[in-house]
Amino acid sequence: MPTVTAIALESLLEPGSSASHHHRRHSSSDPSPASPSPKEHHLRRHSTTGASTSEEHHHHHHHHGGDDYGHHHHHDSAAATSWVGADGRVYHSHDGLAPHSHEPIYSPGFFSKRAPPLLARDFRERAFTVGIGGPVGTGKTALMLALCQLLRDKYSLAAVTNDIFTKEDGEFLIKHGALPEERIRAVETGGCPHAAIREDISINLGPLEELSNLYKADILLCESGGDNLAANFSRELADYIIYIIDVSGGDKIPRKGGPGITQADLLVINKTDLAPAVGADLAVMERDALRMRDGGPFVFAQVKHGVGVPEIMDHILQAWEVATGKKRH
Repeated sequence: MPTVTAIALESLLEPGSSASHHHRRHSSSDPSPASPSPKEHHLRRHSTTGASTSEEHHHHHHHHGGDDYGHHHHHDSAAATSWVGADGRVYHSHDGLAPHSHEPIYSPGFFSKRAPPLLARDFRERAFTVGIGGPVGTGKTALMLALCQLLRDKYSLAAVTNDIFTKEDGEFLIKHGALPEERIRAVETGGCPHAAIREDISINLGPLEELSNLYKADILLCESGGDNLAANFSRELADYIIYIIDVSGGDKIPRKGGPGITQADLLVINKTDLAPAVGADLAVMERDALRMRDGGPFVFAQVKHGVGVPEIMDHILQAWEVATGKKRH
């Protein structure tokens, strides 16, 4: 059976094919582009005694979907990356431009209908993983630092950060002593940071699995690159999802929705101390957050000042206890 990529390329070569246009109107009868599961893209790690495998990467297309318009574009070749971890195992990942499809999003969804955590997860392979996502500048890295400071004395932690073209967030955590440097990995995702936490998660799974094995981690923290309101973590990657926004975007942000706002396990509304300066009404944000999340939990916070962080930590530990069957320290 031809692959999605092959079909897309074939259709581009057909004279008069509507697929040859980079932008086209989708009718209600148009089929949604097929999206490979994250498992199809995840290059599983192998022991050093086993045969290492790699997928062939080539010129490819990926699809964006929306209520009305979709378009495709392509990246250049992306090679698989392999490395031997400090534990002696071989790990595999992709670079930031690995082939991937973007899932069409027609609705922000509902908290009550969000994808549940994977029940069959083996936490011996990869520890309980908390995904922290949100737009640029909302306080994701500050929350990573604050959580490390609160949890590190009682739990074995490790962290992975995502940036598009730098390792700045990882360097920030190291500079501020969030964790020992060897427990922090900085990933450069390239131009599609949302794909690294949903459609093609292998770039994060490799480092997370390595850190988990090296340090017998209890909890892993994974920070996404800053992205728009449509980004959210795959349950293949995150057992608990936190989505963080801030008041500087205006009090309209919660009602704008998006999968992160509506379906994250916890919504954090950060920088509430700036509300008077930007004219944001916290009562409006509370009302809209409750409505958009059909009652799902959210926390008002000033992460930089420690306000709301203990409550966020409590939500994480509650979920950790349920998932692992362990009791908090």
